[in-house]
Amino acid sequence: MDKALDFEEFASSRARRLFQVAYLMCGDWHQAQDLVQTTLAKMYSAWGRLRRGRDEPGLDAYARKVLLRTYLSQQRLRRSSELVTDELPESPAVHGTGSELRLTLVAALAQLPPRNRAVVVLRYLEDHSTEAVAELLGISTSAVKSLNTRSLAKLRAILGNDRELFLCG
Repeated sequence: MDKALDFEEFASSRARRLFQVAYLMCGDWHQAQDLVQTTLAKMYSAWGRLRRGRDEPGLDAYARKVLLRTYLSQQRLRRSSELVTDELPESPAVHGTGSELRLTLVAALAQLPPRNRAVVVLRYLEDHSTEAVAELLGISTSAVKSLNTRSLAKLRAILGNDRELFLCG
């Protein structure tokens, strides 16, 4: 099969899911699009080598790893220009519709540091095991557990009583 056609098929079938993960990690539509484009561009440049050495699940895992590393790299660059405050922004009011609940959750996720956000998204959206997240992030499983625990505690604090709506709704 032609390299370009093979890659095009892979990219078109995975782009939506990659975008969902990217959006939950960064909380910005345009940045998520850029992350997916960068991920796919990096994969295309090495597609021949990648295709020979991996099956479909292996290619999916590689795509997630590239996406994650690109996101974390961009966050390290942005960190130097961020303004640090001692107050958290107010969380948006939740009125109960599905889209409002999702927006509230995305806003809460955006308040987590990038690595913590990545752990939560990979564990709960992508449903990866602690070991798989540790491998993707290049850290120990105990570090993933610790990040996960701290992240969930912070999300509980941010969401307050609204978190019950996510469990019931």
